[in-house]
Amino acid sequence: MEDGNTKPLKSLDTLFIKTFGCAMNVYDSSRMSDLMKQAYGLRIVDDPELADVILMNTCSIREKAEEKVYSDLGRYKQIKDKRPDLIIGVGGCVGQQEGERIQKRAPYVDIVFGPQTYHRLPEMVKSIRRDRVRITEIDMPEIEKFDHLPIPKVEGITGYVTIMEGCDKFCTFCIVPYTRGAEISRPAADILLEVEQLIAAGAKDISLLGQNVNGYRGEGTDGETWDFARLLYAVGELEGMQRLRFSTSHPMEMTTDLAEAFAEIPALMPSIHLPVQSGSNAILTAMHRSHQRDDYFKAIDELRLHTPDISLSSDFIVGFPGETDEDFEQTLDLIRRVGYDFAFCFKYSPRPGTPAAKAEDNVPEDVKDARLQILLDELRVQSRERMERQVGKTVDVLVERAGKHDGDLQGRTPDFRLVHFAGNPRLIGQTIPVKVVEAFGMSLRGELVLAD
Repeated sequence: MEDGNTKPLKSLDTLFIKTFGCAMNVYDSSRMSDLMKQAYGLRIVDDPELADVILMNTCSIREKAEEKVYSDLGRYKQIKDKRPDLIIGVGGCVGQQEGERIQKRAPYVDIVFGPQTYHRLPEMVKSIRRDRVRITEIDMPEIEKFDHLPIPKVEGITGYVTIMEGCDKFCTFCIVPYTRGAEISRPAADILLEVEQLIAAGAKDISLLGQNVNGYRGEGTDGETWDFARLLYAVGELEGMQRLRFSTSHPMEMTTDLAEAFAEIPALMPSIHLPVQSGSNAILTAMHRSHQRDDYFKAIDELRLHTPDISLSSDFIVGFPGETDEDFEQTLDLIRRVGYDFAFCFKYSPRPGTPAAKAEDNVPEDVKDARLQILLDELRVQSRERMERQVGKTVDVLVERAGKHDGDLQGRTPDFRLVHFAGNPRLIGQTIPVKVVEAFGMSLRGELVLAD
């Protein structure tokens, strides 16, 4: 193949993808890989120095997200200085948010694309190689990309399927509605087909993904509009479906049907990530969370009514503008009343482009630090207590991979606890009984239960 100057183009052989952020980005990166493998036969490498194409799938949720992207880009520039034919692309939410500003600040970046346009990557790469021009594609077609993605590949035993895009909740601290667009749900038939393809490719633990996954409202196979619970029942009935999960949920989209689904769908695993962010009604209102603490308690109570041992995880933000000591105590009270298996805690920092960024960030950093530590300490105690309750139990472990130590394997329980145990690598991909003998902060130690 030659460009307009008849100069031979180096073949494209290798691809490096760096993924930041959430499970949806993990899914998107896997689909980018599928696209580039299909179009160019690229081989994935884990060292950018060895890559012919470098793609960054970015996240704008975390603090200083843009600066972290530019820091990595600076390192990739050094590679491109030595190999000018290297193609560098920046995608994801930072790509969507920053657009052409990325190429103004880092002119060596060839492609900027958003979460809704990565299906065009093969054509973008072709244009770069043919025309030697920089490309920015950050428009927001609805779910066009899903019509252009190849059959998914599976590495290991886990698989992900995005069932909807965007978010309509507009929490004041969050940039996602502006980078991923309005909520739109994929047709159920498309989702079921992709799940079937993952099962056929060897996936045994499959997660359905969405920014507000339980807000799913898509066209069903019967022509009616399905809610999320109806979709779960359909996915759970697929032949070969072993373990089914979903993330991330919103408290205001929790329904009785969804709570009942945990008890009625054998494949639906007993764990849920249900972010609350704060235990203070005043702060929840300021965050535009659309629920109050009592709404959250009702959702938890209904989940536990149908599945008493369901594993709960959540997200918390401390130091949101206006948060008082009393507001923080309300968050601590909520944590103690609910009791969590896992949680993620963050100090508030303003995100450019969000409504909350216009408010005065008036909680001192040392106060944020202190509150964060108190929450982490409380949650660490809760997590350890719940881990210790597993000691002595025999649990079904889906073996995922070899462990870090020789002879070790690791896998997940139905409620997503990580278990390490000694075993033969031939067990990878199987679900086996393991007796828990020791608990740690974030994992368990077990012993393989041998058949009589």
